[in-house]
Amino acid sequence: MAEITGIQRQQTQQPALQGSAANGPRLEVVTFKLGEEEYGIDIQKVQELRGYDAVTRIANAPEYIKGVVNLRGIIVPIIDMRIKFELGDPTYDQFTVVIVLNIGGRVVGMVVDSVSDVITLTAEQIKPAPEMGSVLDTDYLIGLGTLDERMLILVDIDRLMSSDEMGLIEKIAA
Repeated sequence: MAEITGIQRQQTQQPALQGSAANGPRLEVVTFKLGEEEYGIDIQKVQELRGYDAVTRIANAPEYIKGVVNLRGIIVPIIDMRIKFELGDPTYDQFTVVIVLNIGGRVVGMVVDSVSDVITLTAEQIKPAPEMGSVLDTDYLIGLGTLDERMLILVDIDRLMSSDEMGLIEKIAA
């Protein structure tokens, strides 16, 4: 796997915050694309970014688990998020990235179409996910991040990767 470098750090264009609000909660996220949508995950969960490379397929694994790779002696399961979120057939090219996550002491790779940048969102820029009934499962969403004209779908990667259907990581204590 080739290592990816050069992620841009971009601060949001906010006026200087006054008083105690300047120390308010902020969320630093790595943004990535799946199809036309842009997503964000907490940067503290990201161990590294790598180019997509061949994986060793595991028999009887769900379709979204592409296989495993050996990352410096650690066997890492690789999940294709385009398949997991049912966003059409994936294509792998020079922009395809594996985001290596460290969640609850377990290392997991997540295949995305591309990684955009790193941004910091303030509490005011994070809106709750809309209630969509049974049409859309919002259990794995933190909310929606707004940044100028951009809208980011903020994924609770801990909850997603430790969900029963993924079965990759033991439940993380709340």
